[in-house]
Amino acid sequence: MTITVNGVEISEDMIASQLEHYSDTPSPRDTAIQQLILHTLLVQQAKSEGLDVADEQQAIQALLDQKLQVAPIDEASCREFYEQYPDRFASGDSAVASHILLPKGEGLEAGLIKAKAEGILAEVQAAPSRFADLAREHSTCPSGQQGGSLGQFGRGQMVPEFEQAVFSTAAGEITPHLVETQFGYHIIQVNERAEGSKIGFDEIKDRLQQYLTDLAANQAMHEYLNGLVGAADISGYSMSAH
Repeated sequence: MTITVNGVEISEDMIASQLEHYSDTPSPRDTAIQQLILHTLLVQQAKSEGLDVADEQQAIQALLDQKLQVAPIDEASCREFYEQYPDRFASGDSAVASHILLPKGEGLEAGLIKAKAEGILAEVQAAPSRFADLAREHSTCPSGQQGGSLGQFGRGQMVPEFEQAVFSTAAGEITPHLVETQFGYHIIQVNERAEGSKIGFDEIKDRLQQYLTDLAANQAMHEYLNGLVGAADISGYSMSAH
C-alpha cells in the first residue's frame, strides 16, 4: 500500500535509501518510514509558516527553534528533583581486590584441589607480599596474569559470596577463609575499600540543570511531533501502532 502524508507520497525508493541509517534498530524499515513521515510533516509545517524550504534541514531547524523555546529549569526545580531521587546522586561502596581462583574439581580431585587452595591461603596469609606471584603461578582466572588483580568494582558486580567476603574484609587484609562460589575456591586480597557517599547539590547542580532542561526539550519535541501526526492525513501506515 502506498504511504502518503497529506497527499505527498513516500515511495519505496525513499524508504530503501534510508534503511542503512537505521540498520542497528529492531525494525529498520519501520524506523525509516517513521522518520520519513516526520521529516515530511516538518517540511510541510515549515512551508506553511512561511519559511524557505529550499534547504529542508535548515528550514526544519528554524521551525523547531521557533516552536520549541524551552526555558532553563530553575534551581528550585533542580533541588526538588535532587531531593526526590536521592539514590541517583549517591555513589555506592566500592573495592579494589585481587584473587587466586582454583576450580572445585570432582571426586578425589576435589579434595586435593581444596587442600591445595588451603595451602596457598596459608602461604599468602604468612607472606602477603607473595600474593601476586602465587596468583600468576596457581590461579585459573585470566586475572592471574596480572597478579590476580580484578581492579575496582562496586556492590552488585560480583557473585554474592564473593561480594560478601570482600565487603566484610578490611583494606589491606586477606580473607581468613577460602571463599567458595560457582566458579571455585577464591583466595581474596582486599587492596582498597571506599564507602559510598552522596554527591552534594552544589557539585551536581549545573549538570542536573542541563539534564532537566534537555529532558524538558525532548518532551516538548515529542508533544509537538505528536501534534503534527495527529493533525495530519497519513495513509498506508499507522504511526500510532508503532
